[in-house]
Amino acid sequence: MRADRKETLRYLGYRGQEIEEKTAQMIEEVQVELERASTPKSIYREYACEVTEDKVKLGELTFESKNLAVNLKGCERAVLLAATIGRAADFMIKKYSISNMAKAVIVQAAGASCIESYVDEVEQLIREEANQRGLYLRPRFSPGYGDLSLEYQRDIFQILECHKRIGVMLTAGNLMMPSKSVTAIIGLTTKERESCQMVKCSLCAKTDCEFRIHSSEAEGE
Repeated sequence: MRADRKETLRYLGYRGQEIEEKTAQMIEEVQVELERASTPKSIYREYACEVTEDKVKLGELTFESKNLAVNLKGCERAVLLAATIGRAADFMIKKYSISNMAKAVIVQAAGASCIESYVDEVEQLIREEANQRGLYLRPRFSPGYGDLSLEYQRDIFQILECHKRIGVMLTAGNLMMPSKSVTAIIGLTTKERESCQMVKCSLCAKTDCEFRIHSSEAEGE
């Protein structure tokens, strides 16, 4: 896990602009502190997958979502994943909100970069395990993307035992605490040509991909 400088700048809204030396120094300081203090943890489990036009059944869970159904079409197995980088980012945001608001904003961006980096690492492990069985990954899809309701967080948390296994809880509004945490559904397909090797749609030149419109919603494209 690392706080990628380019990704941190993207979350801060930079699009190729010149960065002031003071800002660059604060980013470096925040990244070092955050990487040192974070405690990444994850849990993932694989389930049988049944897909209809607007519903997906994973094990005992049923999700009503046309977007997710498109993403998982043709998949007979899928993985439920939950990951977090721990409470360090939240503690730092609280600390710097009092003493240095600019740094607090940078922590938000660096924290987002860190959790994305960590989930990419976990996804790569899942990919390697799947490839050994002749299976390939679809783009990951999370509650809150497209028409997949955020309320499904509760079902995922219950089946994965997120609080017990990785120390992540849900608020009354189905937001995760620590805040730099992610849940996702990853389809497994036997057809390599229908899989995805890119960690983000924004990094991919294949603009006609049938999965792009759905997974890109999560990246703010």
